[in-house]
Amino acid sequence: MPTIRRPLLLAVLALLLSLTTALPATAAGGRAPARIPLPDGFQPEGIAIDHGTFYVGGFATGAIFAGPVRNAQGSVLVPAQEGAAALGLTVWHGLLFAAGGPTGRGSVYAARSGELLASYQLAASGQGFVNDVVVTGRTAWFTDSANPVLYRVPLGRDGSLPPAGRVTTLPLSGDLAFQTGEGVAGINTNGIVAARGGRVLVIVQTNTGKLFTVDPGSGVTREIDLGGEDVLHGDGLLLRDRTLYVVQNLDNQVAKVELAGDLATGRVVERITDPDLDFPTTIAASGRSLYVVNARFTTPATPDTAYWVARLDGR
Repeated sequence: MPTIRRPLLLAVLALLLSLTTALPATAAGGRAPARIPLPDGFQPEGIAIDHGTFYVGGFATGAIFAGPVRNAQGSVLVPAQEGAAALGLTVWHGLLFAAGGPTGRGSVYAARSGELLASYQLAASGQGFVNDVVVTGRTAWFTDSANPVLYRVPLGRDGSLPPAGRVTTLPLSGDLAFQTGEGVAGINTNGIVAARGGRVLVIVQTNTGKLFTVDPGSGVTREIDLGGEDVLHGDGLLLRDRTLYVVQNLDNQVAKVELAGDLATGRVVERITDPDLDFPTTIAASGRSLYVVNARFTTPATPDTAYWVARLDGR
């Protein structure tokens, strides 16, 4: 083995050290940054992560910001539009679905280019609040926080999108009882996820803190018994196996709920808090990390207001 002179060895070590400290967190430590910074004034609400790419929707403009999770560097994928909104998001086979909140619309974009592929008027503008979306099987399901219904958008085997005439409304019945009121008191059905391979849907009612299963064939809802606990102010949902994460927006926390196999009962095993949470709304996962959007609704929204997505590890 050749002998390496000490001065040369020290120089090589110094060079390697300088390169290592210059690398981003994902390269040096194998971990993504603790925050995904969003543009000032963005007013985010929804998030989806697909194959290492994050997508964050803007509540006030319909803009969608996207980029790789590994370095948390993004750019505008869908530009801001007057009168638009992008709340709950989900990605399916290269399609990016966005719930349009007070616009009553559900929109579908090409996940890579941001091109608008379809827009469906699910509820009359101002008469509904299309809050979240999930795709299961070949159906996209949208919730409406103001009306006891789900909107069903059927998808073709090849991922083709239907004409507006094929979109239907599924009335919700059973245990779910809608509430009325101003502000948060009037926000009912919110986040939605699919369980059992899409044979069952799970929704949260924000103003009562109750969870429900939904039969996607009949619309019949059944309350999930949490043993006297609740997830009041529940917003976005994330389901991993039988673990359901519920963002509790006004409480600045995420409830971790272990569901029974039959989905009839659940147990709140943890309330996750973090100083980096500031009125969180929606949640997504990448690897073992959770990513939570901070909508900061209690902070005045200005063009200079800072917004970010917080990473919660090991959950």
